Formats: sequence, structure tokens, C-alpha cells
Amino acid sequence: MDWPPSWPRVLDAEFGPPVSGDYRARPEDFMVEEVLDFAPEGEGEHLWLYIEKRDLTTAMVVKELARLCEVSPRVVGYSGMKDRVAVTRQWLSVQLPGREAPEGLAESLAERGVQVLEMARHPRKLKRGVHRANRFRLRLTGPAVDDEGFAARWERLLERGVANYFGPQRFGPDGRNLLRARSLLARGWRKRDDRDGMLLSAARSFLFNELLAERIREGSWDRLLPGEVANLDGTASQFTVEAPDAGLEARAARLDLHPSGVLWGTGGSVANGEALAREAHLASRFPALCGGLEAAGVRLGRRPLRLSLGEASLERGDDELWLAFTLPRGAFATAVLRELIAHPSL
Repeated sequence: MDWPPSWPRVLDAEFGPPVSGDYRARPEDFMVEEVLDFAPEGEGEHLWLYIEKRDLTTAMVVKELARLCEVSPRVVGYSGMKDRVAVTRQWLSVQLPGREAPEGLAESLAERGVQVLEMARHPRKLKRGVHRANRFRLRLTGPAVDDEGFAARWERLLERGVANYFGPQRFGPDGRNLLRARSLLARGWRKRDDRDGMLLSAARSFLFNELLAERIREGSWDRLLPGEVANLDGTASQFTVEAPDAGLEARAARLDLHPSGVLWGTGGSVANGEALAREAHLASRFPALCGGLEAAGVRLGRRPLRLSLGEASLERGDDELWLAFTLPRGAFATAVLRELIAHPSL
């Protein structure tokens, strides 16, 4: 398998390929803040901790928190997995019924690169995927900083939105997660071989990216097709568009709603017409992956093909650029960066 795939950028047709640039040279160049729409209630058997971690994965912090609290990692909750080479802020929870936090917990975590910014009690465990968004602040360096066309590319992303590709980290170094997923699905998926579902996720993400890439090539990635399942910007609300009219097209043009693509699995698609035909074509190209996901019992889902950048800004410094923007949960900052700079990891 050739890796990485030649998934097209949106802006290349108008501006040509981006100039090379660098990002994440150090953790402080890639800052992420998780955004929740609620706060701990102040009482309950779960201790919630708002932390800032540096150069650590979320899984590493979960393991260390469980060790310090003398509990199983299974009772530690988190909403999203955050990058390692970064400075990130997020909530974690740990179940401590009838127990206080271990003495010196914050100090012990600080010795391992984890700052506890806030602690509070809550009745329930923090569940996966409950945060609304992630707020990013990224430092860029290299030739792209001095490129006269950079600002124009950035402004066009604000106007047209960003192709909602899954990032390369989903597929592992050199796409190895996808290779493992293909092998596992071919012989029959078993949970003991993929306990956290990482390989299933890699397969679904690859199929989605392939569908999005085809829509970009044909120029329909940001417009509604007959039978399209439209996604309301920033929400989980979806509805099927039998025939796009001027009103819906205007809403799509101002980024109020977006076309969506299938996350492959079992269950009938709510798309029809031209949009459903694109999904059928995807299945004909990758029958083993699609069939393997169905056999594994993964439920069909949907994901917007496009996303808008919230709270966006561009700051220029000495030989550097700082980008700030907010993305809905599940979106990748690398999808934004690959439209703006050329880098081997993108």
C-alpha cells in the first residue's frame, strides 16, 4: 500500500500547492484546550481534575492518575484523546467513592509534567466525546511564513470552510494502523485483538477520507447533492435533502450547514439519490473493508464533509505565524494545516 494516499487539497486548484512550513517543533508550538459545555456539580463520588499536560498522551496521564489513586484505569474518565507533542488542557475524572484525593496528588502529577489547574467533585464519570470543541493555538515557521499567498489561503478557508479529513495520526506511522485493520478485518474482527477499537476506527476513517477526496475531485465537497444528508454547523443535527433549493444552497454557502459522508457500518443509510450513489461507489472500491466493518457489527454513522473555523485569528511575529481557531470535537487541526503549508507529516 502506498502511503500517504494522494488525498487532494481544496485550495490547490485556486492557489497551487502550499509553500513548505514547520509546526510543532516543540510542544509549546501546539496548544489545545478542550471546551466543555458544563462544569462539575461540586459533589459526588467522582473527582474531576482540569489538567494541563506537556509532551504526554492522554493515555499516559490516565495510567499515572490511576496509579497514584490506587484504582484501575477503567474508572478514570476522559472526553477526548489529546496530542502528545503539545501543551493541552482537558478534564479527567477518577472514581473515589467515600475517599478523598490522595495527599499530594497535584504535586505528584506535577513531577510528571501534569499541572492540576482545578479539582471538583461530580456524581458521574466523564464520558468519551462529551466535549463540544477544541480550541487551538499553533505556531508556524519556515518559508510559508514569508509567502505572500499565505494570508489569501487563510482567508479562503474562513470563507469556504475546511475539508474535514481525518488526520494522519488516526492511521499510525506509515499507515500501519490501516494495514493492521485490513489484516484483522480479513480474518474476522475480534475485540481481544482491538480492545479500544483503534483499528476499526482507522478503517472507517480511511473510507471517509476516500469519499471526501472523491467529492473534492468532482467539486461537490461543499455543496448539497440530491439525496444529501445535511449537517447543521457545529451540531449533531442532520436531515436529508431530497432536492436542494436556493434557500438551502445559500445556507451551505454561508457555512450554516454542510454535506456529510458515511462512516461505514451496519444499518441503512438515510442518504438517497446522487449522494447514496457515491456511497455505493465507495463500497464497490473497498468491498473487503466495508464488508469487514459490517461483519464486526460497527454501527453506521455520519460525519460532515466540511467544517467551519470558529474564533479564528492570524497573528504575524518575527519569523513566525500564530494561528488560533476552534474546531468541533472529532476534527483535526492537521486538516487545516495541510491546506496552508507543505509538510511531510501532512
